[in-house]
Amino acid sequence: MEHITLLLGIVIITALVFDFTNGFHDTANAMATTISTGALKPKTAVAMSAVLNLVGAFMSVEVAKTISKGLVNEEGIQPEVIFAALVGAILWNLVTWLVGLPSSSSHALMGGLIGAAVASAGIGAVNGSVVVTKVLIPAIAAPLVAGIAAYLAAKVTYKLGDKVGEKTSAKGYRAGQIASAGLVSLAHGTNDAQKTMGIITLALIAGGAIAPDANPPVWVIVSAGMAIAMGTYLGGWRIIRTMGTGLTDLQPQQGFAAQTSAASVILASSNLGFSLSTTHACSGAVMGSGLGRKGGVVRWSTATRMFIAWGLTLPAAALVSAGAELVMRSGDIGVAAVAVFLVASCFAIWVISRRQVVDHHNVNDVESAAAEEPGVVTTAIAAVTVPPTVAAAGPSVAAAAGTTAAVTDEDLKATIPAETTAPTTAPAPAAAV
Repeated sequence: MEHITLLLGIVIITALVFDFTNGFHDTANAMATTISTGALKPKTAVAMSAVLNLVGAFMSVEVAKTISKGLVNEEGIQPEVIFAALVGAILWNLVTWLVGLPSSSSHALMGGLIGAAVASAGIGAVNGSVVVTKVLIPAIAAPLVAGIAAYLAAKVTYKLGDKVGEKTSAKGYRAGQIASAGLVSLAHGTNDAQKTMGIITLALIAGGAIAPDANPPVWVIVSAGMAIAMGTYLGGWRIIRTMGTGLTDLQPQQGFAAQTSAASVILASSNLGFSLSTTHACSGAVMGSGLGRKGGVVRWSTATRMFIAWGLTLPAAALVSAGAELVMRSGDIGVAAVAVFLVASCFAIWVISRRQVVDHHNVNDVESAAAEEPGVVTTAIAAVTVPPTVAAAGPSVAAAAGTTAAVTDEDLKATIPAETTAPTTAPAPAAAV
């Protein structure tokens, strides 16, 4: 029993570490657009998000019940399985944070739990129907629903703002962004903080500390809320940069549309007990709002990398967790080996991240960012669109700007007033044109 008590303590601490990484990994969901449009200063934004995440953690336990009671069968699940699941989830969170990709912390946790449970007790330990109805379907539906809603919302906001000056409209929507960002943070707390509550509750049930089918104890709710709030305040600046400027260029109207749409989807899913990925919902909303502005584009190269990360999240976390569970079958030595591996891997990722620091000072500094090149759609539009200043110079110069051909003497004559093209007048230097 002493071994189980010690192991339970390790599992609880590791779960709170995961909750912490979840906080800074998902800060971008609420605050990336608010920071990129200048509605709030970076540190103010993450502080506000941290407080509201903590408040949201106390608003519901429906998602926690899905994790602790529905995803896997409680019978036969040992604390080692929970520990292995957390190892896979934490490492995937840190790897995707390092490369600045907004992947799902929720799916990393669930993938880790599924992989460890299958390695420990076989495929029968996983409730397939729950995985499909409350994990996979929401994973596909969330970005689509949020994206369509944000697209329509952006169209409406620009339509309503036609009769208002651009500066006045932008100022009003910046205020709206602050309110909607707060709503997203609150929704994030009601959804993501509960996942850690659920995993700790499952570990307590597995270790015999509380009765089966028990709800999360109050101390679990408080500790999970505090952990995700602290992680949120730290700020996942790499992912904030990708969400704020890497996917599309957002104006305040689009930011407001994206955040309002995402918050509505997240809150609805929390009330239904769906373990929704807030990252999927917010990313879909950002892309939808990007397309909702006339002339707006999405950088599909970045979006494609993000989609690949989404597809890899469940299987990658599951494989790492399954491997960790197999190592821990050797007893205390195996548990110690996995713990050392986790700590060493986290430290190595942190050291690598120091090579190019991204923080609140340079989060919007596109020039120093490892920014994505424009996607195929963006490049195609740029190739056929004539810049206004060039178009005004004349058709032949505009044609030259659309291609790489040099400007000919005939082009020069066509763009210079007639009195300056007399035979006695020397041709104007290229710089003067």
